[in-house]
Amino acid sequence: MFSVRVYYEDTDFSGNVYHANYLKFFERARTEWLRAHNVHHAALAREGLGFAVRRMNVSFEAPAHIDDVLDVETVLNEVSGARVEITQILRRKGIILCRTGMSIALINGQGRPVRLPKEVRAVFGEIESTAC
Repeated sequence: MFSVRVYYEDTDFSGNVYHANYLKFFERARTEWLRAHNVHHAALAREGLGFAVRRMNVSFEAPAHIDDVLDVETVLNEVSGARVEITQILRRKGIILCRTGMSIALINGQGRPVRLPKEVRAVFGEIESTAC
């Protein structure tokens, strides 16, 4: 679980979180989720690799507001080849405000998908086995 506080800069003229900022919250939570599982963007970058969002569906259920503390849950759904399917759910005090389903792919410096390294696949395998 990753927590984020909503700041004035995250809101629009109506006082609600601007829709694009939810994607920033999801990105931060995804990065911290990977880091918690010992998968680091910097280490992948040294090997000329990086994750890229390939597909994303976002559902906005209710608005978040300034000073809200939001929790983002990240769930691994499926791993195959170069692709990882993830669901992320953003809540305020247990109430779902926004959710996303996404497909991320590992790519090389030329932007081409590459198979997940054995060590990364093993980490995702451990996450899948503990989720069952």
